[in-house]
Amino acid sequence: MITFVLLFIAFIIYIQFLEKTAHYENSELPEGLHPIVAQKAEQLVHNGRKRGIEIIITDDFRSFDEQNRLYETGRTKEGSIVTQAKGGESYHNFGLAIDFAIKKSNGEVIWDMTYDGNGNGQSDWMEVVEIAKSLGFEWGGDWKHFKDYPHLQMNFGLSIRDLNRGKRPPSEIVNAASMNN
Repeated sequence: MITFVLLFIAFIIYIQFLEKTAHYENSELPEGLHPIVAQKAEQLVHNGRKRGIEIIITDDFRSFDEQNRLYETGRTKEGSIVTQAKGGESYHNFGLAIDFAIKKSNGEVIWDMTYDGNGNGQSDWMEVVEIAKSLGFEWGGDWKHFKDYPHLQMNFGLSIRDLNRGKRPPSEIVNAASMNN
């Protein structure tokens, strides 16, 4: 009887696992920005413009090779360390992340978190972060360890480990909205 109960519980857990993971697509590595992330990035730029903030997307999809070259900066190549992630360890490698900056009216691109170009008494940077979060992005400035202030990502409930094992988020916005909570 105990064996039957344990098998039944294991079966229920297995079925719940299948239901939870069934909405993910298994596929090859992406070659560009995920369509949902691309659409939300466009919304971010549009919504920023409505507030008088010119948002520039400075980076999005990166191949594993590009990520490894960036990782070498400040280590084996001259410059400051800009990432803690090697190829396959960043949401950029799966088309699920973007980096941004702000463009001033004189055309200068800045990463100044205190700049208030629209003159409303709030940091434009933090206004961008607020807009991004309302669109479902996670902000790298909220991370506990390595703060990555220009970084925004959507993980759709998937870890880097999941992504490296071939799991991919859905392409439809309808399904993705509930997965970012």
